[in-house]
Parts: sequence; structure tokens; C-alpha cells
Amino acid sequence: MPMAIPKELTDITHRNRALSIRSRRDREPASGRHKFSISTFRGIQAPELSRKLTRLIKSENNAIGAYEAAGRERSSIAAQLSDWGESTEDDAISDISDKLGVMLAEIGEQEDLYAQNLEDSRGMLKHIRNMEASVQPSRDQRQKVTDEIAKLKYKDPNSTRLTTLEHELVRAEAQNLVAEAQLSNTTRTKLKEAYDIQLAATIERAEKQIILARHARRLLNFIDDSPVVPGDTRTAYDHELHARQVLEDAETDLRAWEPTIEPITSAANVATGTSDQEAESLVNATGAVGTSGDSMANDLPSASKQQEEPQTEKSEAEPVPY
Repeated sequence: MPMAIPKELTDITHRNRALSIRSRRDREPASGRHKFSISTFRGIQAPELSRKLTRLIKSENNAIGAYEAAGRERSSIAAQLSDWGESTEDDAISDISDKLGVMLAEIGEQEDLYAQNLEDSRGMLKHIRNMEASVQPSRDQRQKVTDEIAKLKYKDPNSTRLTTLEHELVRAEAQNLVAEAQLSNTTRTKLKEAYDIQLAATIERAEKQIILARHARRLLNFIDDSPVVPGDTRTAYDHELHARQVLEDAETDLRAWEPTIEPITSAANVATGTSDQEAESLVNATGAVGTSGDSMANDLPSASKQQEEPQTEKSEAEPVPY
């Protein structure tokens, strides 16, 4: 009879596994059908070394589009709320729904600003992807020469071509050594930069939306929801100035907002004294540059043509419109 596992040990194991998304992925049942898309084929066409990151970057782009769409939808809903409130012919509902619409539209605007920051973060990941694509040819060349030497030693151990191939292998290994070192440096530096931007933007979005939501809740207190009986007349609405003050308070708080996060430290460039452009030139000089497939020319540029994509400047929070 199998030994029973103590419940305490099982609980600990489950908690530890929950700390990794990989363990959770392993527990999830596989879907019956795999759906292919253009992004899937682009990932397949990418050099082997950069395929996973290529797919991640494509997925990040989909998420950015979702946040942009959410911002537009929120703004549209805010406008509809205001229009509905006006149609009720109730002064209180009309005024408060209009000002709630302003606050909700501003909350939606934060989604758009967040999407812009995600695009900046995504741009950092592209540096890693491009460097991975640049290193792949050097790996392939080293492996090709190694295989040729092994085959020649098996077929003709005394061949004079062995000396030539061994010299070529030394050059290939030297080129690959430089490329691999730069790939490691770029990966660590740009990964930190990418998620520094993304997580700082997440905090900013959350804190600004909290500010807006708290002030928006104040507006609800200006609606007198005491029940009336048929024939009674409600007290005239006289909180328009107070409601307007709520908008001004929200604007003031947004303008006064400052990030309070701890900065992410980095020793990159300080220790090496090498800029990104110089580093990529170094890889190019060793011949460890290139990509496979013309179909990837637009999506996966080689390091020799690599330029940092223009980043959307981070917009400051717009004043809450009246």
C-alpha cells in the first residue's frame, strides 16, 4: 500500500509550485487545437535563438492594443453616461453623470498613457531580439566548421585541409565568443530597462486611477437618493459648484503626483564603457551578424541595420477637462 503524503508537505509543495508560472503552465491541460496566426509563422521564420522572444514581443503588441482599445471604450462609455444623464431631465443626475463622465474618460486616458509606456518597454525587448538574431549566424558557423572537421577526421585523418579548417574554427570561436558576451550584456541590461519602464508605468497608472476613482466617488454623495412619494417634489439640486470643485481637486492631485518608487540600479556601460551602438558595431566587426529569410526583413532587422526605434515620449497627465 503506497505511503500517504502528509497534508502539510502537500500544501508546501503546492505553494512552492504556485511561485512559478512554469509549474502552473505544466498543470494546465493542453488545448485540443492549436490556432495558427501570422504571428505564429513569423515566430517560426525567425532565427532559432530569437524565436521565443519574437513571439513574446508580438504578444506584447497585442496587449498594448488591448489597453488602447480599453481606453477608447472607457471614453466612449463616459460620453454615453453623460448623454444619458442629460436625457433624464433631472438636474442632479444630469450634472453628476456629466462630471462622472469626465472622471471616467480621464481614467480611460490613463490606459492610453500606459499603452505608450508598454510600447517603450517593448522597444527595449527588441534590442535583445535583434542581438539574438545577430548571434545566431556565428553559432551556426562555428557548428558548421566543427562538423566539417569531425567528418574529415573520420574520412581522411591525414588531409591537409584539416589545418585550414582548424584555423577557421579558431576564428569562428573568437567571433562567437565576442558575440555571446555582448548578447549576455545586452540581455541583462535591456531586460532590466524594459521591465523597469513597464512596472513603473503600472504603478503610475494604478496610483493615478486611484486618485481619480476616489474623487469620482465624492461626486456620488451629491445625489440625494432619499425616497419620495408620488406627488412630492425633490429638493432643488444645488451642488453644482461642489461637484465642479471635485474636478478641480482631481486635476490638482494629478498635477501634484510624483513617482515614489525606488530606482532600479544598473552597472551597465559604467563597468564596460561601451554604448549600445558601439557594442553592436563590435559584433558586426567580428562577422557575427545576419538574419535568415527575406520575409523577416521588416520585422527582424539584422544588427548591421539595427537602429533604435523611435520611442513615444511619455506624456504627462492631461488636466481634467471641464
